[in-house]
Amino acid sequence: MKKLSTNPRGKVRRKTREELNQEGRDRKRDKKHRGNVSGSRANGGGDVSGSGRGKQQKDPRIGSKKPIPLGVTDTPVTKQHKPKSEKPMLSPQAELDMLETDERLDALLERLEEGETLSADDQAWVDAKLDRIDELMQKLGLSYDDDEEEEEGKEDMMRLLKGGN
Repeated sequence: MKKLSTNPRGKVRRKTREELNQEGRDRKRDKKHRGNVSGSRANGGGDVSGSGRGKQQKDPRIGSKKPIPLGVTDTPVTKQHKPKSEKPMLSPQAELDMLETDERLDALLERLEEGETLSADDQAWVDAKLDRIDELMQKLGLSYDDDEEEEEGKEDMMRLLKGGN
């Protein structure tokens, strides 16, 4: 079938051989640029991977990937209760000994005695450890070595209140 074209006057005119050849070359050029670029299969340029050895593709689905049993199960699934702390429970005496030999606590207390100010985190940590030591000493029925000094301090206060020097 021969190609026909119309001119502005409405008459039908046949295309020349050169025009037909040029249109054929244009169609061929357009078809040539379809498809993937060269080397896309070897360089991983496409979405489709050949063997899956490369990166695992991220699952595009949103939500939990936990498998859910769809059928009726004989035994209900129950979770084991995990203890809050992973370290073993120590006896009060062992915990007190451990706190008394804590190097970090000793270093921070020495800094406090020298008049240095600690950061808020360090101060909170020291306070928590000292409170824990107090609790453990009360559980064990131990008293401070400073009791004698406290009694002397009370006696000094009594003398001051009575007006004696």
